[in-house]
Amino acid sequence: MKPRFIISGGGTGGHIFPAVAIANALKAKHPDAEFLFVGALGKMEMEKVPKAGYAIEGLPVAGFHRGAIWKNLGFPIKLLKSMLKAKKIVKSFEPHAAIGTGGFASGPILKAAGSARVPTFVQEQNAFPGVTNRLLSKTAKKVFTAYPNMESFFPGVSIADLGNPIRKELFDGQLNRAEAIKHFGLNPEKKTILAIGGSLGAQSMNNALAMGVQKLIELDIQLIWQCGKHGEEMAKQSAEKYPEHIVATPFISEMAVAYSAADLVLSRAGAIAVSEIAALGKPSILIPFPHAAGDHQTKNAEAMVKDNAARMVADAQASEELILEALQLLQDGESLRQIGQMAMQKGKPNAADAIASTILQNLSL
Repeated sequence: MKPRFIISGGGTGGHIFPAVAIANALKAKHPDAEFLFVGALGKMEMEKVPKAGYAIEGLPVAGFHRGAIWKNLGFPIKLLKSMLKAKKIVKSFEPHAAIGTGGFASGPILKAAGSARVPTFVQEQNAFPGVTNRLLSKTAKKVFTAYPNMESFFPGVSIADLGNPIRKELFDGQLNRAEAIKHFGLNPEKKTILAIGGSLGAQSMNNALAMGVQKLIELDIQLIWQCGKHGEEMAKQSAEKYPEHIVATPFISEMAVAYSAADLVLSRAGAIAVSEIAALGKPSILIPFPHAAGDHQTKNAEAMVKDNAARMVADAQASEELILEALQLLQDGESLRQIGQMAMQKGKPNAADAIASTILQNLSL
């Protein structure tokens, strides 16, 4: 029997990357399997998923605005249209399973699949689950989490703590440290920081780096600065002054090489970023985005910090503390080594394969 899977995850890379990773792992086990992704029209999954080699259908669903209530006038109509289209997709595709990794479209398509008695599976990336995944979990065959002790969020549900699926290319594209640093035109003899602020950029991180550049230069420390499009002008001005020490770019396509070059990573605490850092055993300082739903980035970071697998600097204190904390760590080789070692112990590089195996074990194929 040729298995068929509906997979839904989108809105951000944090939902899309796990969804694609799970699909790839299932495909590796069942090369003849058929896949259909379901996303939200106008969101990034409509572009990213086809680039990964998978077909995708779009739903007109949109998120609920908690701040500006007037923006929700069209919400009920979009939701109803999405539910009707989701039912048609399930009926037409006849999946053996539906898998949701979060995002606007996950709700309607997993609800429609469950109503059609299709086994559903939920993958929750964060230490603090979103509302949609908590609701979908009630009828799910299995919930996959990235953190232990999540029973209070998913009472009475079968849970498997298998970690977050991460991009296989992060491992396939690894270089040794010296080669990776040379790739960026920097000096392998010098300590190197990798700062990751996301595709749009993290303002607090960018401000802290711009203010602290002189301190880095004085101590002969290099910086690979992924500044995002909103921080490009500020970062490029710093890089132009010190081209031998700083590489600034809005986006890094070869993240495996960037991680390979890093002695220390500065990053937001999104679930996938944290999982990648852990799986690669990288020492890091996490700066949680303070406006994330349920403050889940802080909870992601705290789960690492409590086991000495990372350090954390609050967003509001980044300007004063981030560079000082980074310099202190880089000058303390033993602490740097211990943090990287503890991070690797928490990492789960084979999460996608483990999730795919568990899904197949729970199906009658």
